[in-house]
Amino acid sequence: MTFSTTVQVNQDNACYFEKGVVLLLKRYPLWQIERGIVRTSTCLEDGTMVILGIWGPDDLVGASLTKVKPYQVECLTEVKAIPLNIAEHPQITEMLLAHIRQTEELTVIRSYRRVDLMLLKLLGWFAQKFGSQAKTGQLIDLRLTHQDLADMLGATRVTITRALGQLEQQGLIERLPLHRIIVREEGIWHYEI
Repeated sequence: MTFSTTVQVNQDNACYFEKGVVLLLKRYPLWQIERGIVRTSTCLEDGTMVILGIWGPDDLVGASLTKVKPYQVECLTEVKAIPLNIAEHPQITEMLLAHIRQTEELTVIRSYRRVDLMLLKLLGWFAQKFGSQAKTGQLIDLRLTHQDLADMLGATRVTITRALGQLEQQGLIERLPLHRIIVREEGIWHYEI
């Protein structure tokens, strides 16, 4: 993980970041993602990482949206983002409402008691938000590791590995090389219940 030490705002008002870069938020406390995917997180006193959200095109991220400290934004892919000034942005209300809705969706997913169901709901959410159509379902091409999924759900990596195996045996997902996953239509339908 590397930190962006300088931010160069281009003439199109956009900044480009490589995968793995953690944005410094002091100078620009609010960003709109134009392309790519970022993860927001915090760290508990005992060192446990807590994933606050996964954000993509048209989503807002930044220190102005939270009171959580520490708060960081890490690029999971190459990212193009625009720094925003709340006072100058006309669609800010709708963007903030979308941010709240996504946070609520992830909170509900994390509230299921069984890890396999939590994981299926999370994969269905990823498929709907970031997936692309594949022959047998929706391809999630984020290359999320078992540890990434465990961090998002407050589970262990071993538990996630076991749950992924169960979901694959049930025919709800298909695991591909490089941590990519296809969520079959049954899995997405199961998510919507």
